[in-house]
Amino acid sequence: MENQRITLTLPNGDKKQYLQGITFEEVIKDYSNNGESIVAVLEDCKLRELTEKVEKDSEISFVDIVNPIGNRIYQRSISFVFIRAAMELFSGCKVSVEHSISKGLYCEIQYKRDLVEEDIQRIEERMSEIIAEDVPFEKEKVSVVEAKNNFEEYGQRGKVNLLKYREKPYINLYKCGWLKNYFYGYMVPSTGYLKKFRLQYYKPGMVLQFPTINNQGEVPKFIEQPKLFKIFRESEKWGEILGVDYVSSLNDLVVSKQEGKFIRIAEALHEKKIARIADEITKDLTHRKVILIAGPSSSGKTTFAERLAIQLSVNGLEPVSISLDNYFVNREKTPLDENGNYNFESLYAIDIELFNHDLKSILAGKKVSLPTFNFHTGKREYNGESIQIKKDQPIILEGIHCLNDELTKEIDPRSKYKIYISALTQLNIDEHNRIPTTDLRLIRRIVRDHKFRSNDVETSLELWKSVRKGEEENIFPFQEQADVMFNSALFYELGVLKKYIEPLLRQVDASSKYYPEIKRLLKFLNYFVVIQDEENIPKTSILREFIGGSTLH
Repeated sequence: MENQRITLTLPNGDKKQYLQGITFEEVIKDYSNNGESIVAVLEDCKLRELTEKVEKDSEISFVDIVNPIGNRIYQRSISFVFIRAAMELFSGCKVSVEHSISKGLYCEIQYKRDLVEEDIQRIEERMSEIIAEDVPFEKEKVSVVEAKNNFEEYGQRGKVNLLKYREKPYINLYKCGWLKNYFYGYMVPSTGYLKKFRLQYYKPGMVLQFPTINNQGEVPKFIEQPKLFKIFRESEKWGEILGVDYVSSLNDLVVSKQEGKFIRIAEALHEKKIARIADEITKDLTHRKVILIAGPSSSGKTTFAERLAIQLSVNGLEPVSISLDNYFVNREKTPLDENGNYNFESLYAIDIELFNHDLKSILAGKKVSLPTFNFHTGKREYNGESIQIKKDQPIILEGIHCLNDELTKEIDPRSKYKIYISALTQLNIDEHNRIPTTDLRLIRRIVRDHKFRSNDVETSLELWKSVRKGEEENIFPFQEQADVMFNSALFYELGVLKKYIEPLLRQVDASSKYYPEIKRLLKFLNYFVVIQDEENIPKTSILREFIGGSTLH
């Protein structure tokens, strides 16, 4: 029987008929001006791979590599090509995708000898050959037993152990040439879509670079981030010491009811690091009196600042805090964004001149009247609050611009101690599936916004895009200027957060434009066994800033 014709409503509103059973890949060839930059489609708000067939009348939109969903698809696919190329050139090696760095993925290859820069060039060349061959990514549903045997053959312990916690008896693997692998998400149709990439030698591993959202779909210039790299390496080392490097290791602790001890160790490590930072500040208090704390959204800056103040007090100091919010310019002077809305995240939403004048006077020991910003009237007011510090009183400032020297441009650089804080996940799903730092922060934010700000999931996701844009402009460019970095991630926290966020995510209707993201997060969280018992989580934990129960604020 001849196939029926179905009608697709396209992004520009046009309607066009196609034969039922045509693939989405064939459809986009008629409409894409971006060549292979389109890597998936949304059909009635549901994410579809380009290899899937069109079966019904529907409304579609294109997902390209500057869309967060499309960018993840590209990352996954180019990672697969990298893994295959490395395994072909260095037989018996073990490849691991560790974490993000310099707009790319830091990876390592365990082999019988250390790899050198020429080896990395060979991998890059082999990747280019595989891409030129335009090898299809073929999805294959296999039993868990067959998948386990496949992973055991290549010594992929993380994948094998994770399958213990899989409820369904089957799993979808992807095949690219001779290699079968598992990734938690969709792929491009074939390697020919992956022409943009770079492999950068970064001892002892390498950085796999790909097009980024903020670089208009091009591979960005490689910029070293030694301080960030060091903190990632330190966190991974601690994960290895604790024996918790993959999600399956955490699940094992929960199932065997041993998580309490490891939670206490993780929290003690945080406390020890904060105490060391306080000791460093105390040693050089004569010069470094201005403590500047910055980091992206949901990093736990508020709790960190409170705990740092406590540790400074333990050292006999009397720290004081000044709120940058009170130095906002009057509402009518607030800069506007590209849409004509007030841009409160702009550096110039702050009265920099007044702030520097007051801060210099405070550091000189003068009594200074402090403003209060009235958010109802949009005006700065003076209500009699003042400050005068003594010789042993450091000033704590926390805000998104604190690492930008323009904020404190009139303050002697020797007086500043800069702290960068972020939740840098040290736990990965398995050898090849990492947990992005942004996912952990997003989950924290959704839970916190619901609990303390009465925001639903869709509101949080709507705000997240502008939050991320502000981070890229105002925080990340300055992170390497920090004197010290603090990793606020706790290896166990996703096991706790799961029970808070899953019910919220499940309330979102399938017709929501955020449904693909909701579905992705639910699938991701499905890998974790829930930690029900919270008695081992201290009331001063950074995690309490998001789930509640903190005694600090």
